[in-house]
Amino acid sequence: MKKIISIVLSLALVIALAACGSAGTKMTMGTGGTAGTYYGYGGVLGQYITNNAGVNVTVVSTDGSKANIQGIDAGNYQLGTVQSDVMSYAWDGTRSFESEGKVDSFRTVAGLYAEAVQLVTMDENIKSVKDLKGKAVSIGAPGSGVYFNAMDVLAAAGLTESDIKAQYQSFADSADALKDGKIDAAFIVAGAPTPAITELCTTNNAYLVPIDGDVAEKMMADCPFYTVYNIPAGTYAGQTEDVKTVTVKATLIVSADAAEEDVYNLTAAIFDNIEAITAENGKGAELSLENATSGMTVPFHAGAAKYFAEKGITVE
Repeated sequence: MKKIISIVLSLALVIALAACGSAGTKMTMGTGGTAGTYYGYGGVLGQYITNNAGVNVTVVSTDGSKANIQGIDAGNYQLGTVQSDVMSYAWDGTRSFESEGKVDSFRTVAGLYAEAVQLVTMDENIKSVKDLKGKAVSIGAPGSGVYFNAMDVLAAAGLTESDIKAQYQSFADSADALKDGKIDAAFIVAGAPTPAITELCTTNNAYLVPIDGDVAEKMMADCPFYTVYNIPAGTYAGQTEDVKTVTVKATLIVSADAAEEDVYNLTAAIFDNIEAITAENGKGAELSLENATSGMTVPFHAGAAKYFAEKGITVE
């Protein structure tokens, strides 16, 4: 009888362990505010990773790039969507990470899509960046990626933070403040179309101000992670022409401690399902092996590097 009981208990243990194994790895993905692109797109990516990689992803709304890097460093998140410039600041310990110092507990999975620096207003007198002088302008949370993008734009136009009435607001708060007439313009850095701007342009007379010419050229000369970008006509209600601006790149990062097999599988889950992802979110159209691997300043995770190597692309 004791022998039979021992066998039954052993079988029960094996079944329990198998069940635990089938549950897969659990990861939390930090994204951004609910009115931005990170959150919605992160939800789609999380769905495809969960369904195809054996990695159960929980997507959470956060304060964006810096918060996601800090969350991974603290062990609260294992995945995060970040601006390519902000992850460079973290890796080098500069700008928004100057006080904290270098953070190297994360690795690159892939570049995802262009994040346009969008300057939105309802003030008909604002036609260029230089017209922001003396205006109330939302420039993102202090130390955020949006904040430093706004500082770069202003500097390239010969303006400083003291030349405007700076407000430090999230995308959603900026949209509300514009509608309520509390601010004159707002910087929003996200994939276009951005939900907060879509709502503004649909329900109000909001429009985008170009960031081009000498301003764009100076930004690219000073900061090589910027590139020029056209927001196509029709992206937002009332937008009859392309709007020229500059962009950084939305990037998926992962904890350096994540298992190589898990990261390989989640990378495959994204890039083997580009058409299906695009059908659920338009930003999927920008997924490509070239976009995923070019212009990255932080080393790739070994699991992602393995996937790209199988596609004939060698990354650091």
